[in-house]
Formats: sequence, structure tokens, C-alpha cells
Amino acid sequence: MTAPSKEIILTRDAYAKYQKKLDYFKTHHRKVVADRIKQAKEFGDISENAEYEDAKSEQAFIEGEIMNLENILRYAKVLDEREILKDRASLGSTVLIRDESDSSTFEYTIVGSLEADPSNGFISNESPVGKGILGCELGSKVEIDVPKGKVVYEIVKIYQKEKQYDSAEAES
Repeated sequence: MTAPSKEIILTRDAYAKYQKKLDYFKTHHRKVVADRIKQAKEFGDISENAEYEDAKSEQAFIEGEIMNLENILRYAKVLDEREILKDRASLGSTVLIRDESDSSTFEYTIVGSLEADPSNGFISNESPVGKGILGCELGSKVEIDVPKGKVVYEIVKIYQKEKQYDSAEAES
């Protein structure tokens, strides 16, 4: 299998999650489907056996998932927490931003595209907001093109692990 066209960036937790899912598919799910195929063969003629066809389809799906997960893990670049910047937004940073138009605030953790889950506060480094705030320092104001138009955000805080860095600390 060839390398993906773009870098696969994962946090340590996401890498472990994908590894666990791969292990589950390889050790448990494969066996369950193999048992279903074996049982379906016992029903007789497999040419008109819907249970057999269903099990074979599930087997093909599982093997595809295994190949996909192995590819992700093979080519993943795991974020090293020591490389996460403390004074500017970077991959792995959790950033509190304020919308200049209405003072609403949003807190996002910047992750690779595979981990993105905006409704839970994880935005991709490839998203408009993710791209726009990457590399920005505390207190920076950045104009970003989003689907609803241009928005100006101020970087209010940057969090690293359990430690929080905010504008007041940066000035001291």
C-alpha cells in the first residue's frame, strides 16, 4: 500500500485508539465473522445462501477496515507533547478565541484532520479556523474567511496539557 498523499497527524490518544480498534478487528471481529461463514456453509448450498453472502460481505468490510487502520498507523506522525508550543497556537494546542463582532468565545484543540470533531471542540489544522490561528501568538487578532464571511478572532488563551498560558502570564 502506498503512502497517503498528505501527512497523517495524530495525538498519542488517537494513535492508541486506532491501535485498539485494529486489535479488536484482528482478534475478535475476524473470528466472529469466520464463525458466521462456517455456520452458513453448514446450511448447505452457498449459491443461494443469504446468510453466507452477508457474512462474506461483512468479512470484506472488516478486511478493508483492517487495511485502512494499518495504513493510518503505519504512516501516522504522532504529536510529541514536548514540541507543542506554549506561546503560540500549534498542533495539539487548546486555544480560546474570541469573536470580535459579538465577544462570543470558542475553545478548540487543533488536531490533524482524522481527529477533527468540531462539535466536541477538536478542529482540523486544515480547517479555515485551524489554519487561520496556527502560529498565532497570545493576544493576536486574525481575520479568517469562514462560510458565513470574514470573522476576526482574538487569541485569548493557549492551553498546554494541564498548564494554561494566558495573556497575563505572557506579559510577566
